[in-house]
Amino acid sequence: MRQVLVEDCVSLTADNIDEISWLPATCGYRLVNEGHDLYWWHPLMSGDPDTVHQAGISVRGRVIAEAQAGELEDHIVRWVDRIPAAAKKRP
Repeated sequence: MRQVLVEDCVSLTADNIDEISWLPATCGYRLVNEGHDLYWWHPLMSGDPDTVHQAGISVRGRVIAEAQAGELEDHIVRWVDRIPAAAKKRP
């Protein structure tokens, strides 16, 4: 229902994923499309949605609501493609 509820929602498909350059390096769709395995912390691999937090790869505690942001340009991040050391190695 995301595309019905969110007017500007981008629909990812096998045909357009190469065109969506802003997907982070850790994005599961991007990894699979590029022929890579998913990371150990990906819920499809671990079976646990909390492993993204354990690996330090989630945005928990790093984001604010758009309504509170003010000027969105002030909140552009550079850390999106930085993979924490904990996320690279298995626990």
